[in-house]
Amino acid sequence: MSPAAAPTAPSALAIDDLLGGQPVLATIPRSALDWITLIRLGIPTSAIDALTRLTHLSRSELAAAVGIPERTLARRKREGRLTSEESSRLIRLARVVARGEEVFEDLEAAIHWLQSANAALGGVTPLSLLDTDIGTEGVMDTLGRIEQGIFA
Repeated sequence: MSPAAAPTAPSALAIDDLLGGQPVLATIPRSALDWITLIRLGIPTSAIDALTRLTHLSRSELAAAVGIPERTLARRKREGRLTSEESSRLIRLARVVARGEEVFEDLEAAIHWLQSANAALGGVTPLSLLDTDIGTEGVMDTLGRIEQGIFA
């Protein structure tokens, strides 16, 4: 699934909730096409604040996870919007967090898992792989295996 697509199964914590919901996004995306439109417009930078507030990730952890330098994030904060590519990366992170919360049935447990080294992922933290599409696919696959009770 592309980073812009909505999750296939409902999550207890929706992607739009992680990004600040309607007050931040000005809409609630209901389909993949809605997300694409939002990405192309650029997500407001206040979505970063909402995500860090809910996940307790530091700004540097978030910056590394989405592959955007902290200085660039600070500049975007002043500008008020992320670029479409940056928006896509932020949504990718929110999708993984939402999926982790769904699998572990607890946001704190999901964040702890994302920050912990994982043998199934070559001994690195899942969070460190989210700066690439392929890394994100590996993390999502691992979450799927955990959900199915397969060693991950």
